[in-house]
Amino acid sequence: MLNLSEHHLVPKSEGGKDKYPVHNICHRKIHATFTERELAREYYTFELLLAHPDVACFVKWVAKKEPGFYDHSFSAKRKK
Repeated sequence: MLNLSEHHLVPKSEGGKDKYPVHNICHRKIHATFTERELAREYYTFELLLAHPDVACFVKWVAKKEPGFYDHSFSAKRKK
């Protein structure tokens, strides 16, 4: 089973409206890595997110996992 959630590339708190399906573990990694302001100003496309070294490394690692893989150890370390 694939675990998906909806991600706002530009957070709702920063005026974003468009939502996109993202694997839950990737969604948690995004929000653990960036503040909402950073997402709105610097990482507002998937291309920009994937260009960040931490995200690129994570995606490379998680791509080797089973489709239903989910690790609960990731938590947001940075807040809005």
